Amino acid sequence: MDRWQAMRVFVRVADCGGFSGAARQLHMSPPAVTRAVAALEDRIGTRLLARTTRSVKLTEAGGRYLEDCRRILADIEEAEAAASGSYATPSGTLTVTAPVQFGRLYVLPVITDYLARHPAVSARALFLDRVITMLDEGADVGVRIGHLADSGLAAIRVGSVRRILCASPDYLDRHGTPETARDLQHHALIGSASSGLGEDGRFGLGRGVPATARPRLVCNTIDSALAVALAGHGIAQLLSYQVAPAIADGRLRLVLDDPEAGPMPVHVVSVEGRRAPAKVRAFIDLAVTRLQADPRVNPNRS
Repeated sequence: MDRWQAMRVFVRVADCGGFSGAARQLHMSPPAVTRAVAALEDRIGTRLLARTTRSVKLTEAGGRYLEDCRRILADIEEAEAAASGSYATPSGTLTVTAPVQFGRLYVLPVITDYLARHPAVSARALFLDRVITMLDEGADVGVRIGHLADSGLAAIRVGSVRRILCASPDYLDRHGTPETARDLQHHALIGSASSGLGEDGRFGLGRGVPATARPRLVCNTIDSALAVALAGHGIAQLLSYQVAPAIADGRLRLVLDDPEAGPMPVHVVSVEGRRAPAKVRAFIDLAVTRLQADPRVNPNRS
């Protein structure tokens, strides 16, 4: 195995925190991965990884070497991409990740438009209601809702969403419309996987909500919570983009509008940043333009 491939193996072991995970991602056997790292350590003359029966951790020298490997490998990939033309013309497979409903409503139209513009590119839509490690999942671009952790991702803010309470007109006609947060304790409340419930199971609506205002029903999917609210069974806490169509056509009404301060930002994120190939840069440019222009995503444009 050449030195550059051994460096790639070492970086993947460091990212995965172990030899087995790296072997699976690299489609190699665990012994081959172990030998590659051992050969690299022999060549350098120092231990890069501290191995125990339960974990693999970088040594001090390994941490420094890891950063150098990342830089060197990125330079090699950039040079190869430039030579092959992929930095000039979008080509290859693009993987885009986003929350399920946001992806279906807002990201999927961008993907289909992008594919129509760039016939040499194919795409994979990875819509999940959980935050993934983009490197592990092979994602090129992602849409993240909420405040970003310090993950090293390149990010462009495209808008914001907020948590809202809503119910069907039929439910509100039968049970009345709450006028204060404390009135919620007298209503059937519906939560979802993304509704921002606190550790105590209460709605994330601030200090005015009494301890008894907990959901009677918590759904693990957004569509389920939305369906229950549309059927008139209670007041649901969801994100603004998730209920925008139903609010617009009158199937749901806002309750206690703007019950909390602080919108949740929406970002388009990528791993490679300025080093990204043309397929990634072209998609980011289109996604940022389209999402920033959509008043449902970027209320400041409405």
